[in-house]
Amino acid sequence: MQFQQFIADEAFSPKLIADALRITKSEIAGTLGLGKDAFARASRIRARKTQVRLRQILEILNRVEAATGSPLAAYAWFRVEPLPGFGGVTPDQLVREGRAKYVHAYLDRIMAGGYA
Repeated sequence: MQFQQFIADEAFSPKLIADALRITKSEIAGTLGLGKDAFARASRIRARKTQVRLRQILEILNRVEAATGSPLAAYAWFRVEPLPGFGGVTPDQLVREGRAKYVHAYLDRIMAGGYA
């Protein structure tokens, strides 16, 4: 996934991300723990919290895509794969709670050849 393909008007575009993942903008908002109206206006799309969460999902999907083979498979992993050591919590639950750094740490361990 190339980050540039998801930027419109100098901000991450939920529409472009949704189109690439074949889901709706509402699904992305729910996955990221944002309100349904988070993508309703340009000012809300550009809000710091919205942009941070969009960047976080793209960073994680980009890292996982190499192992899963496609953006769609990476998104499926993100949504449903329980992470060992986190009590069965999925990556999307951690991101929704504002704990994306834990997903990155988990991926760092796995990619370095370690165990979760």
